[in-house]
This record gives sequence, structure tokens and C-alpha cells, in this order.
Amino acid sequence: MVIKTLATVAAGAVIALSLSLPVSAAGLVKYEIKDDAIAASLTGKAGDPANGKKLAINRKKGNCLACHAMPIPEQAFHGNIGPTLKGVGSRYKAGELRLRVVDSKVLNADTIMPAFYRDSGFHRVLKGFEGKTIISAQDVEDIVAYLVTLK
Repeated sequence: MVIKTLATVAAGAVIALSLSLPVSAAGLVKYEIKDDAIAASLTGKAGDPANGKKLAINRKKGNCLACHAMPIPEQAFHGNIGPTLKGVGSRYKAGELRLRVVDSKVLNADTIMPAFYRDSGFHRVLKGFEGKTIISAQDVEDIVAYLVTLK
């Protein structure tokens, strides 16, 4: 019971923190999901892994640390609700990671991981957040570029 309660509280915290800085979406970049992946870059260019790391650990942007342990020992308070991201670049291809960041609910409707690049289909959204994504298409590419380095 305590573990379930902690997981519920943590899930709420992740969603609240992740939704703290929405990005205006003047129309999402169109993408194609094939074989559980989004193969093509959302922006048509490579992401910046150094910026991706900054976004992944930023508690108001990617906020990956809220749920995932990461190979970043200099950062405190890693989550343990989601799988570790250590070695994630060896387990998944860039396109598979891209889909997970864009909208992991495509793969698992019950996941608590937010859809970081989706602007509709949510329930009980505050007016200021309607029609907005959590991160931009370039942020997605930067985070994916960082995650693939985690071998």
C-alpha cells in the first residue's frame, strides 16, 4: 500500500513538473510511426547531445530524473519508477527513443510517462496549457541525441 501511494504521488509530481513550461505548438511537426519508432528527425536535422543532457536533467523541461536513474552521478535525487536510462542507447535505436519521448502512450497506454510532444487528447487541462506541448520538436531531437550516447 505504501509503495502504491508513493508511486501515485511521484506520478503526480512528474506530471505537474513536466507540465510547468508548455511550448506553444503552432501545429505539430507531422511524423510517421512505423515498427514502434519514429525514424525521421522531427526537425530534419541532428540533435545536440550536450543540450539534450541539459534538457534531460532540467526539472522544468525533460525532467527525466524524476522517474529514471541516469548515469549522471553529479545530479542528486534520481527516480526509480521508470527503467534506468543507463545503457538505453544500446537497448534502443534513435527512432524507438524518439517515439518514447514524443508519446510513450502509443506503446503503453497505462504509462505515467508524459507525452512530451503532443498537444491534444488530454483530460482536465488548465486553460494556459491547452494546445501546447511540453517540449519543442528540437528539444525532442536534442534529448534523443543525448540518450543514444548512453551506451
